[in-house]
Amino acid sequence: MSLLRRRLERNHGIPTRQFSYQTLHRGIEENTRRLHEFIDQVRVDTVHLVGHSLGGVLALQMLKRFPTGKVGRVVCLGSPLVDSSAARHLRRWSWGRKIIGRTLTEAVLEGPLIASDTRHPVGVIGGTVGLGLGLFLGHLEKPHDGMVTEKETRLPGIADHLMLPVSHFGLILSRQVVGQANYFLLHGAFEKTA
Repeated sequence: MSLLRRRLERNHGIPTRQFSYQTLHRGIEENTRRLHEFIDQVRVDTVHLVGHSLGGVLALQMLKRFPTGKVGRVVCLGSPLVDSSAARHLRRWSWGRKIIGRTLTEAVLEGPLIASDTRHPVGVIGGTVGLGLGLFLGHLEKPHDGMVTEKETRLPGIADHLMLPVSHFGLILSRQVVGQANYFLLHGAFEKTA
């Protein structure tokens, strides 16, 4: 996320802060509480959130548990908001359960989101280049980014959804993704191109 963060600052003039969290041994309750506390410490009236993969899930799960008027818009990049077939496949083995960790298990597999909170407009960007670890875990429904399928990103109630030709990891490297994330933060919708 550091490259994406620097591009938002340098190319679009958006001041940013980066939240780090542990996914293996900390559960969703502790991570959402820590994110809420992190946001409370930022000395601005409105904080917009951009999260990649589980980070997007964490942002929306935090808003569900700790409703706050301080959060404005949210952009999720390749986030398995409603399910994760790759993680379900990994759970079949004990080593796979260790890799997945507590946060993903609790936030996506056991207690997934049902719908987006419309007080916080959510934009989701997914990828269509199927390169990633998920390819080795079994069949992923197309289109997918190599880890997360389009279907798994389609949370009811989101403000906008966009699929781009990038992989799961490419979502944080792509200048086009950064530009679209910035556009959503400013306008509450993605820029439609011909």
